[in-house]
Amino acid sequence: MKLARQLAQLRQKRRIGLAAISELVGMAVPNLSTALRGRTDSRASTLEAIASALDAEWVLVPKEHLHEVQQILQGKGTGPDRTAPSAVDAFLGGERE
Repeated sequence: MKLARQLAQLRQKRRIGLAAISELVGMAVPNLSTALRGRTDSRASTLEAIASALDAEWVLVPKEHLHEVQQILQGKGTGPDRTAPSAVDAFLGGERE
């Protein structure tokens, strides 16, 4: 999903109006709206400022980990198995207690 779309969805989820974000970012509402719709090639600093105004972080995820991150964000991910022996324990032939 494109960053601009994610920002727009987060704005709607948090119920923050364009005027409030515009004031925090220092950007005219029409320009902000255009950026959130992905209609312009916005600068990274602009998108980062919008994310910050939404109390969010802009993070790059390597493609090989994208599915796992999406699962976690959707609440479908699982954490590590803390009862499983570590690689060191398995190598040494013992189990963690």
